[in-house]
Amino acid sequence: MNRRALLADDKTRANAYLIKEVLEASPQKLLLKVFDFAILHCKKGDVYRTNNALSELINSLNFEDESARDLSIQLLKLYQFSQEEMRKQNIDVVLKILTGLRDTWSTLFTQEQLQNA
Repeated sequence: MNRRALLADDKTRANAYLIKEVLEASPQKLLLKVFDFAILHCKKGDVYRTNNALSELINSLNFEDESARDLSIQLLKLYQFSQEEMRKQNIDVVLKILTGLRDTWSTLFTQEQLQNA
């Protein structure tokens, strides 16, 4: 088997693993994965991918549930601000926001797990 075929085979296995991982992930884990993706691409200065991840975060907001509406509105403003700052190449500002939010969500999900255990 040539090198190109081996690399393609490895890539196919990696993609299959990622697909399986995403399909089996909880909503909480998926949210953290989107943040991880956004943070990774923010560090690389990739405006397009970072803003796509922020768009996914915006799409995940819940404006229907009255108890979540105020938080969703505030997060929407923060995500939109982050998109604009990313377009301006203010990477440090966006990275600080994304890592802070990811850490907050991660802490919340960990506390939730401990309470449900």
